[in-house]
Amino acid sequence: MELHDTTAHLFQSFFLVSGYFYLLPTVVVSIGINYGQIANNLPTPEKVVPLVRSIGATKVKLYDADQQVLRAFANTEVEFIVGLGNESLEKMQDQSEAQAWVKSNVQAYLPATKITCITVGNEVLTLDDNSLTQNLFPAMQNLHGALVNLGLDKQVTVTTAHSLAILESSYPPSAGAFRRELVPCVTEILDFHLKTGSPFLINAYPFFAYKANPDKVSLDFALFQSSTGIVDPATNLHYDNMLFAQIDAVYSALAVLGYKKLPVHISETGWPSRGDEDEVGATLENASKYNGNLMKVISQKRGTPLRPNGGDLNIYVFALFNENMKPGPTSERNYGLFKPDGTPTYQLPISGNDTTTPNTSILGSPPPSSPVSITSSDGYLTISSAMVS
Repeated sequence: MELHDTTAHLFQSFFLVSGYFYLLPTVVVSIGINYGQIANNLPTPEKVVPLVRSIGATKVKLYDADQQVLRAFANTEVEFIVGLGNESLEKMQDQSEAQAWVKSNVQAYLPATKITCITVGNEVLTLDDNSLTQNLFPAMQNLHGALVNLGLDKQVTVTTAHSLAILESSYPPSAGAFRRELVPCVTEILDFHLKTGSPFLINAYPFFAYKANPDKVSLDFALFQSSTGIVDPATNLHYDNMLFAQIDAVYSALAVLGYKKLPVHISETGWPSRGDEDEVGATLENASKYNGNLMKVISQKRGTPLRPNGGDLNIYVFALFNENMKPGPTSERNYGLFKPDGTPTYQLPISGNDTTTPNTSILGSPPPSSPVSITSSDGYLTISSAMVS
């Protein structure tokens, strides 16, 4: 895989931690990273700070509001999205509870820790849980109301992350449309985004489309390596990668409902480095190619074919670490760029034909495994297997 020009010029400066050199971008490119913690062997948050910096990430997304993490990143200028788990949505129906949550989990860390957004639940609308669905929008409203009451609504937004399975159709991209039964719920959320200035979040995984149909889906297209790509017959727009096709399907679905200009952020995307026998494509090589090419795309600030001037897409790579306590297939525990001891899971090609990722940990000896209390959102325990339809 060749990554030339923009990336070669981008990664030019070194970062020294504990005697090891790491490449850092000389230009801020808004790389985001998901920091999940469903594991019993992860390093302390204080040790994670230099690791996040080593990959040039300027934004971190949590699935909770871990106080140790938020304190560790104080005065680093790293932007944070904090999360409220699916299990807490019912409690947020009470405005006073929402106010207390914001005070304890957001206001308490500002301005030292740069919290910019709250995600309410994860992939709620595609879990087929009527109670969660009914509680989602009121929880979003109450949390925003709490921010208004505390004078924080201009610096912290409220949103929720959706699975790509929220779409009824996504291929070709111009045919993107939301599932009909979800349109009423989606519409009130979109109105909320428009009124409050918050983004629409989507979790998009080309891996799932390839895994579901490897005989018909091009691996090169999924890995940003297609020489031919596809052409949308309705728009005549050319796509050289599946992620952009998925994003434009979301843009098309939004346009159908009258929200053509609403900002869309990619709250999760990634590729597993290991999987079960039936998880076709889950390999170290493919994970390296996907995330290496993804970082190149982020650095180029490319828009999609449908929104070529879209600028920064605000893409959050999934994930920082492999998480050994996540249930489900093997792939669920193997999305990390790093192993718990701080060594890279694989090398990321970032300049020409070279691979510049050291194979030595910056964290020293890994912590011993210990029992873990899983308090993260139920919706985060497994990644939705949404695929291109």
